[in-house]
Amino acid sequence: MSSASFLSPPAPRLPCPRARLPPPSAAARASLGFEPRRAAPAKEWRLRHVSCFRNDSDVPTTSDDDSCFKYVAQSESSGAAEAKEEEVGSSNGDQEQSFKDEGWFLQLQKIKENLQGKILRFQTECWTVPWTGQTIAQVMILWIATFWFVGSWIVPFLAHAAGFSKETLTHRGQALYSLLTDITEGLAGIAILHQCLGRFRPLPPGWFEFNLKGRWLLDVALGCLSFPLVNMLSHINISLVPMSPGPVVGVSSVEQSIVALALYAVVVTVCAPIWEEIVFRGFLLPSLTRYMPLPWSIVASAAAFALAHFNAQRVMPLIFLGVVMGGVFARSRNLLASMVLHSLWNGFVFLDLMK
Repeated sequence: MSSASFLSPPAPRLPCPRARLPPPSAAARASLGFEPRRAAPAKEWRLRHVSCFRNDSDVPTTSDDDSCFKYVAQSESSGAAEAKEEEVGSSNGDQEQSFKDEGWFLQLQKIKENLQGKILRFQTECWTVPWTGQTIAQVMILWIATFWFVGSWIVPFLAHAAGFSKETLTHRGQALYSLLTDITEGLAGIAILHQCLGRFRPLPPGWFEFNLKGRWLLDVALGCLSFPLVNMLSHINISLVPMSPGPVVGVSSVEQSIVALALYAVVVTVCAPIWEEIVFRGFLLPSLTRYMPLPWSIVASAAAFALAHFNAQRVMPLIFLGVVMGGVFARSRNLLASMVLHSLWNGFVFLDLMK
């Protein structure tokens, strides 16, 4: 092909008229499945969404009406929040008042429980008693018999064998005689305990404890507060029971000898408290807890302590004093506490006689 053929102009295009097709008839439309176009529904205005607050999905608006509506909604919500806060505050105030009332009641209840725990805390801890009532009765009967036999027969017999008579002794000799008698009776009682309880050794914890540590001095100080009441009971008992006739040793006769005074002081403030507390508080009181509660054991041992003095004019004060000393011992679990209290009472009586 030559180059001239590329440079020749293209053939002209003839116009082609477009013919419109006639619309199909109704029968043709029905056969073809055409449906007539329905008219568009009339437009209606409906409120789709009204919100007092702006959400992320809402269309942002900047009109004044919307801002006013938002301000009113926020003010109403803040008022509702304030009212709710007032209600919560009033309810909190009522709760605080009720808590205060309950707090006072709980505090009083705790104080009461603490006092009961401090006064009666020894009830929860009782001794382990390995022996039975037969051993208890055996020890006490032997002790009473030995006490009477030593004081009425053995010591007078030894004094008579040595050429002394109690009636002819001087004040110093009588004081020494009382001291030797008391020491002998105490050693005899300790020997009875050692012999009767020997088969139960080693003893359980808490028996015959002596301890310098602890708060037992406070218990002793509280026990000393009962001395005026014991003294008052002593005067009442003396007024109820008439004085039995018999020779009475005057205090003036004792005061004639300083040595006699010192010997009598040792008897009443050292010897008697030691062995009496070992027998009545160290042995009898804990042993009775096997058969009765601790308070009743304290009362029973106090009654035995009073009857062991063989003096009807001193039963009431000695029972009360025995209860006090038993309580001190039961709280402290320390024989040293009851011994010190017993010694202080005897010293109080001794000084009262010196007036």
